Amino acid sequence: MTTPIKIGIIGGSGLNNPDILEEAKEIFVDTPFGAPSDCLIVGKIKGVDCVLLARHGRKHTINPSNVNYRANVWALKEQGCTHIITSTACGSLQENVPPGDLMLLDSFIDRTRTRIQTFFDGSKEGLPGVCHIPMEPAFCNCTRQIILEAAADLGIKIHPSGTAVVIEGPRFSSKAESNLYRSWGAHMVNMTLVPEVVLAKEAGLSYAAIAMATDYDCWREHGDGVCVTDVLATFKKNVEKITKLFVAVVPKIADRKWDDVIKKNKEIVDTSVMIPQEPTSKSAK
Repeated sequence: MTTPIKIGIIGGSGLNNPDILEEAKEIFVDTPFGAPSDCLIVGKIKGVDCVLLARHGRKHTINPSNVNYRANVWALKEQGCTHIITSTACGSLQENVPPGDLMLLDSFIDRTRTRIQTFFDGSKEGLPGVCHIPMEPAFCNCTRQIILEAAADLGIKIHPSGTAVVIEGPRFSSKAESNLYRSWGAHMVNMTLVPEVVLAKEAGLSYAAIAMATDYDCWREHGDGVCVTDVLATFKKNVEKITKLFVAVVPKIADRKWDDVIKKNKEIVDTSVMIPQEPTSKSAK
């Protein structure tokens, strides 16, 4: 029996427009981990069931470290999502990735400090056991390939791979930090990818992230530094590209059979969880 496909779309700054959905309606949900960032907007894109969620809330009131990532991913999983595709604003760490360019991320370096990265955390609301989830590949390569094909069909330039350094935020990097990340070979700097990508993996979902370079961070010796006004202006100017790409990607995902991938995702989670064992009692002598 073929698994029905439903696609969660987590929109970053500027990409939370419900008008991309047909038959859209808002639903408010709760999870064992609290409420997600905002209501879920359920509907269809070209006949395919989708769920749209604004990562920072529709009014962008939640800073990166205060996003309830666990509730967001859990809510999409509970709605029956098999996939999550996301947009995320990033600072470019490479000269050949100018503001406005898109990049399909394939790895990350985690520099966050305060965020819970697992559903299996020993809390009363958490899942039982300890999950040592493998993070290579961090993103679903099958979904990534479909995104690349859709971008080619639309004539949208997208860098086919790249690594993002994920920082705590909400502040931007110092120049020394920015140059350190460049020395590591990273391509982007970001504030929201972790723990979202980790939790999606633990939830057994196929996850892919399209990054948009909104600025050059602060590493360049010439040019202006990064500021919120310029970041938002660049994202708004180029958000139509990502919107078109998402609309094209969704039916392509739905056209494919995913049973094997979904089964593999579940097996990875199942084999990564260590359930505590009750101690064996010794018989009295």
